[in-house]
Amino acid sequence: MNMARKIPLRKCTGCQEMKDKRQLIRIVKTKEGNISIDSTGKKNGRGAYICKSITCLEKAIKNKGLERSFKGSIPSDVYSALKEELIKIDE
Repeated sequence: MNMARKIPLRKCTGCQEMKDKRQLIRIVKTKEGNISIDSTGKKNGRGAYICKSITCLEKAIKNKGLERSFKGSIPSDVYSALKEELIKIDE
């Protein structure tokens, strides 16, 4: 009997849609308060997810989705690093 594996779903902080975890980018806040992009999806810390599109990033900035997820302010360099990462993905 073949059991279908359950696909993990996560909500994008920009568009608020539930999507396959592998279609999203994970942003992590560690216990020390460092915020970084988690390309492996396995770093320790609180995670938030965002679609691989610049429009979703802009929505997340506008509606403060990452601030709500991490319960604090997000430095602008994190947003610029995310924007650069998304530009690399689009190419």
